[in-house]
Amino acid sequence: MRDFLPEHRPLLLLAPMQDVTDLPFMRVMERFGGPDVYVTEYFRVYENSRLKPYILRSIDENPSGKPVFAQMIGQDIPSLLRSARELEEHPVAGIDLNLGCPAPVVCRKDAGGGLLRNPAKVDRILGELRQTITGRFTVKTRVGYDAPDEFDGLLDVFLRHQIDALAIHGRTVKERYQSPVHPECIRRAVETLSCPVIANGNIVDVDTARAVEALTGAAGLMMGRGAIRNPWLFEQLRASYARRPVPVPTGQDLLAYIEQLWEQTALEQVKVYRADRQVHKMKRYLTYITQGLDEEFDHDILRSKKENEFFQICHQYLAHQNPLPARPQETSRRFCGFPELLRHDPPSEKPLSLHP
Repeated sequence: MRDFLPEHRPLLLLAPMQDVTDLPFMRVMERFGGPDVYVTEYFRVYENSRLKPYILRSIDENPSGKPVFAQMIGQDIPSLLRSARELEEHPVAGIDLNLGCPAPVVCRKDAGGGLLRNPAKVDRILGELRQTITGRFTVKTRVGYDAPDEFDGLLDVFLRHQIDALAIHGRTVKERYQSPVHPECIRRAVETLSCPVIANGNIVDVDTARAVEALTGAAGLMMGRGAIRNPWLFEQLRASYARRPVPVPTGQDLLAYIEQLWEQTALEQVKVYRADRQVHKMKRYLTYITQGLDEEFDHDILRSKKENEFFQICHQYLAHQNPLPARPQETSRRFCGFPELLRHDPPSEKPLSLHP
């Protein structure tokens, strides 16, 4: 991962989100500049599992020409080793292990964030994978399962293995997405580990990104929900670090983004096109996109069922040239805790409209 680091700014990564950050989403992200590095949705790994062809397309049909890391989730060591070897037969930039997913169905199987309850098992998995993976091997984790004071013990585990980068979502598994992050944990990792550390969690705009970097000293910034809500975020950050004016999109720009998401995701319905299924798919994006906008937009769009109804609502609220708000509302239940970062007032540049 170190060889991907830019000289004058942090590395920018798109956080993997299951059933959201897929190949069509990658195509759309690239139209808006996209991250420096992509990470796939996770491959579920268990006895007799096989690599999911749909996720493999994100690697084999990579539309960006940028590095793509393949993420695995699981706890069966022989299966993880087998899957890692199979993934390295594809054009991956590296293999990533998920130790952070907080979904209860995952944690009950002692996978994802559930593995953080068993540091000894994590130690064995990392050791075996490091011996097997011939290329880059990275890890995405949280700061603990129950409490952030577990993180020092986890750091001891990570120190024992030659991983190429550690991405840290700054919450515990139990906190899910409902609290401020713990940047002090990420800073301890930066000060302790020799590999690059990537900060993840609560990055919703340029100011929160700059604040996270200032608080942690991380070599990279990873964004998921914030990038879904604002696909310009990566380019805005590049502009900010280059001391150029930061572009600000309008309602009409956001409407065009939604239309492109619809177009690209609809292309995946190759056998029988169903508009109701497409509306359901789009709501996975809109649940984040609506944050910071008119609350009635969120209410109406999440209750839409038909294609014409979906687009009528989008046009009703977005067919304008007014600048969009930089951040979600502070009371958002889908972006919790980010105001805590803003108390540190990181530097930002004066915004510039995307339009002359």
